[in-house]
Amino acid sequence: MEDRKHFRDSYDAVVIGGALAGLASALTLANKGKKVLVLEQHNLPGGVATSFVRGGVEIEATLHEMMSIGPKECPLKIRNFFDEMGVDIEWLRVPDAYRFVDDVSGVNVLVHPGTHGNFETPAKEIASACDDADGSVYRRVLELLQLCSRVYDSVNILSVTHMSKPAMLLKHPDFVKTAGYSAKDVIDTFHLPKKAVDILSAYWIYVGDTLENLPFTIWAVLMADYLGYGSYVPKKFSHEMALKMAERAIAMGAQMEFGVRVDKILVKDGHVAGVRLANGEEVRTRYVVCSAYPDKAYTQMIEPASAVPEGAIKFVNAKTVGLTCFSVVLLLDGSPEELGIRDYSTFYAPKGMDLKKIFDECGTDGPYNYITSICTNLANPGCTPEGTCIYSITALPKPEGWMGVTEENYEELKRKNAEYFIDMESKRLGVNLRDHILEIVIETPVTISHYTGAYRGSVYGYMHTMDDHIVARLQMSEKENYIPGLAFAGAHQISGDGMGPAVTNGRKGAKIILDQMAEEERSGRKA
Repeated sequence: MEDRKHFRDSYDAVVIGGALAGLASALTLANKGKKVLVLEQHNLPGGVATSFVRGGVEIEATLHEMMSIGPKECPLKIRNFFDEMGVDIEWLRVPDAYRFVDDVSGVNVLVHPGTHGNFETPAKEIASACDDADGSVYRRVLELLQLCSRVYDSVNILSVTHMSKPAMLLKHPDFVKTAGYSAKDVIDTFHLPKKAVDILSAYWIYVGDTLENLPFTIWAVLMADYLGYGSYVPKKFSHEMALKMAERAIAMGAQMEFGVRVDKILVKDGHVAGVRLANGEEVRTRYVVCSAYPDKAYTQMIEPASAVPEGAIKFVNAKTVGLTCFSVVLLLDGSPEELGIRDYSTFYAPKGMDLKKIFDECGTDGPYNYITSICTNLANPGCTPEGTCIYSITALPKPEGWMGVTEENYEELKRKNAEYFIDMESKRLGVNLRDHILEIVIETPVTISHYTGAYRGSVYGYMHTMDDHIVARLQMSEKENYIPGLAFAGAHQISGDGMGPAVTNGRKGAKIILDQMAEEERSGRKA
């Protein structure tokens, strides 16, 4: 009988995980001619960038909107990357940025993004909700958003360009001046009315921290991208991205295996030497890009355990794991117009915009009083059969809020939160959503943990805080490569959470490996 070897004798690099970050790493490495093996535990690529079918209808599982795409005539970095890699995706521009509704203050405003980095439209709409008789609120909001844009441009340059501190101060003064301050610190200097600040705070949940503890740099990047260029979704859902990235990586020579779990990262003489699979088989490589959280990798996956430096354990213990997800996804029996759903994206604060109180609620198992709702059809009209629509209602709790969930109370908690969300949105929309539900899917932190294996069910990596954010991460990135040959790619990497940042994080992980390979070649060492 013919002996067929499934794996090569060795690979230039092994990528653990076929979600967006891992796929971006594979594309980047394969594009440089490297022999790459991608090992994914599921039978499909993409991780949470996936879809499911209910009632014969394909439904987006997680993606609300993507940043850093931009229009064809003004492409941003994620569109550029896909174009460079030959990954062809049909992008649809989301028609609005968001509607913000606060039942306590009475604010109810729809904000549209500008185009090509122009902020006049969102600034006018925010100001119009604040009784801006003399135009001063508009001018201050515009100045704030333009500051965000300059910081955003600097971050895009500095994330790929090494620069001395004097040069950074000379060429990127706004970035340097604001880097040590929270979003609240900087926003306060513009002396805006509370209504304007609350509207500008709507996206806080997408970065997972209150404005007083969120670095201005992170908030600025988010606001500049979403409000200056608008957001996008793939016509065939987020799973289109994953499938096309996987197909293109294979076409470029990468080997991709599904249903394969990596249990151990093998280290020999202080350097990565390979991986061991769940079935005991070993694969040789000197370089690994790992999508599992460093918490798991350094405490459970490195063999021998003695190869884990003390600094790596201190590193993971110093990090705060970001938010997880609770989402109710509905397939409804009417079109958005028939059901009175007017907006693609809505942020809703039924009990007021007290971020500290809201964030404290996120640390419980619910119910939650800050939610975001998405009507997929308003960005992607043909995504469901005529006369139906997809409507999702989502909160982003802290993982610790669900640590006490048991088999006995899980279903009750899931139902309690789902009913609360549906009733809350029914009241806001003025339509009883319960009467129109064809299919319902409830995604919880437990769902995320079981499906992805993510540490504590987090979808947000490590929280960006004033003690640990992108500026510090950029400065420390090279020092955090504790085991030569090992790099990480995922929400826990430098750029943080979101599908756009996941792609950026995957590219960063690959770059770390490519730099180490180049250094090894220069020093004359061979695998």
